[in-house]
Amino acid sequence: MSLDTSSAAAERSASDRALQGKQRRDAVSRQAHKDLHRGERQFDPIDILLEAESGRLRRLLPIKYARMKESPFAFFRGAVSLMAADLARLPNSGIDVQLCGDAHVQNLGSFAAPDGNLVFDLNDFDETIRGPFEWDLKRMAASLVLAGRESGHDAAACKSAAEAFARSYCRFIAEFARQPVLQAARHQVRRGERAAPIHAALRQSQRARPLDLLKKLTEPGRRGRPRFRDQRPLFWRLRGPEAREVLHSLDAYRQSLGPERVRLFDLFASLDVGFKVVGTGSIGLRDYVVLFEGNGPRDPLFLQVKQEVAPTYAKYVPDTARQHQGQRVAQGQRAMQPLSDLMLGWTTIGSHEFLVRQLNDHKGRVDLQRLRGGGLESLALVAGELLARGHGRSGDACQVSGYCGSGGKVAKALAAFAAGYADQTEADYRVFRAAIRSGKIEAARNGAGAH
Repeated sequence: MSLDTSSAAAERSASDRALQGKQRRDAVSRQAHKDLHRGERQFDPIDILLEAESGRLRRLLPIKYARMKESPFAFFRGAVSLMAADLARLPNSGIDVQLCGDAHVQNLGSFAAPDGNLVFDLNDFDETIRGPFEWDLKRMAASLVLAGRESGHDAAACKSAAEAFARSYCRFIAEFARQPVLQAARHQVRRGERAAPIHAALRQSQRARPLDLLKKLTEPGRRGRPRFRDQRPLFWRLRGPEAREVLHSLDAYRQSLGPERVRLFDLFASLDVGFKVVGTGSIGLRDYVVLFEGNGPRDPLFLQVKQEVAPTYAKYVPDTARQHQGQRVAQGQRAMQPLSDLMLGWTTIGSHEFLVRQLNDHKGRVDLQRLRGGGLESLALVAGELLARGHGRSGDACQVSGYCGSGGKVAKALAAFAAGYADQTEADYRVFRAAIRSGKIEAARNGAGAH
């Protein structure tokens, strides 16, 4: 076969795939995505939340519920299982990609790439799984409306941000469908650095050094070696069999690293083990921190050994193959990101499966107060670009673009869905608060802590 013939075949294939995506509109129209079908909801939201806590450390759950109690958006962040149940009962496009699974504005942030440069990207993949591409879009769009409401935007501005997000997604997925595959896969977000919330996250990353974390979490121990300080109820030092189990699991973690990264890992020596309460949705899962030292006391490395369980979407996605849950998260992240954590891997402790990553490598997060004024819409535009790149890398940009078309109908439908789902979340939040008052759910009175 000549090169010209091969190129023509590839071009026809791309066109065919775009046509396949367009034909999926016959099964589920683009306008259909605006509907929540509230009357078809056949479950109690509190039952869904409690069912999702199976296998977690129950003594920590009151901290999670205290954090979810802070606002409707905080509730939304901790209630991915509830939205998964809602998305699963709605018609879907049938066009699968690797989902982030928990796409919301505070799961966007900055961190150090393997080359040391700071990047802004999705930064939480606990719920990653293959599924319909619009599930990520609906969750991100709803989060923009809720975050907008919390940061003082009116209804029109919130809906406009959700629509801008969807238009950005459609524009970039169409661009990636036209580009050479590897060029699209390597795409880097550049213009977002000028947006206020992203610039602030990058500035925070510049200041967030491992030495600062060393000062925050440790105190001098024997012979002046650092050891973790007790900061209950959110962080404490581990000793004895549990600490030894964590350290022993690093042998299996080492095997999950590529050869070039094994050599780097071997240059560090472990010093101490701690337990950390993190995030909102993850509270109740086992989350260990291991302190290492490289070339002397001013070269610390903190590895987070984070328990992973089956994603909440797994029960709704057919033929999901059973795999190591830490491996699922690591590989899902690598599928969506061109640049991932240098130390990303996985391990097992007893019957539990874990992701391993750096706890703090120049990480920064979106501050909701930075979303005032034009910050919300500028973040929405970048969020659309990031999700389009992740879906284009892990799925078929041609099919997705064929389904979305010019983007106008998809954008209006998703904006309507986002506003409606934000209303639904606020209603569920009121039910959640009532469950706390009645004693069905226990929320800590204090100790929710910073996160």
